[in-house]
Amino acid sequence: MSNKRKKHQLIHFMDIYDMLPMITGFMNYGQQTLRAARYIGQGFMVTLSHTNRLPVTIQYPYEKLITSERFRGRIHFEFDKCIACEVCVRVCPIDLPVVDWRLKTDIKKKQLLNYSIDFGVCIFCGNCVEYCPTNCLSMTEEYELSTYDRHELNYNQIALGRLPIPIIGDYTIQAIKNFTQSKIGIDKEELGE
Repeated sequence: MSNKRKKHQLIHFMDIYDMLPMITGFMNYGQQTLRAARYIGQGFMVTLSHTNRLPVTIQYPYEKLITSERFRGRIHFEFDKCIACEVCVRVCPIDLPVVDWRLKTDIKKKQLLNYSIDFGVCIFCGNCVEYCPTNCLSMTEEYELSTYDRHELNYNQIALGRLPIPIIGDYTIQAIKNFTQSKIGIDKEELGE
């Protein structure tokens, strides 16, 4: 082979070699376009799957969900049962309950003077209810604790002793089944209630 021919083949090979990044770039662009179209299609499928579902909107002040049995709402306190042992303060992760007591020296027993919980700080963990030896604390289904002043969320023993009106007993509110129960189709007849 002549030098001219070898030189021409080498130049031709270099031209193809220089075009290789451009060809791979077109292939990558095509793959990315297909991938993007697939993701957009998946998004449309999710959107279309929601068109057959019923709305879950609840007209809040006039309709309320019935809370589950183990719902942790506002804490109810029974003053007469409390022995001022302060177990609730020791198990609380943020040392929240404030227990004021004095020792009656004649009978060597603590007398409870004041008990308060600030629900603006409370994390509703339920430890105080769980570990109370006299069961003077319990969780209620009351969850409407919003106020305009955060100091109103500091409940003393009188406010803690007030029982909330159950949702079922309030004639001004339409009670709605729990969303999870209505979603899977459980009725009260099936539960035996």
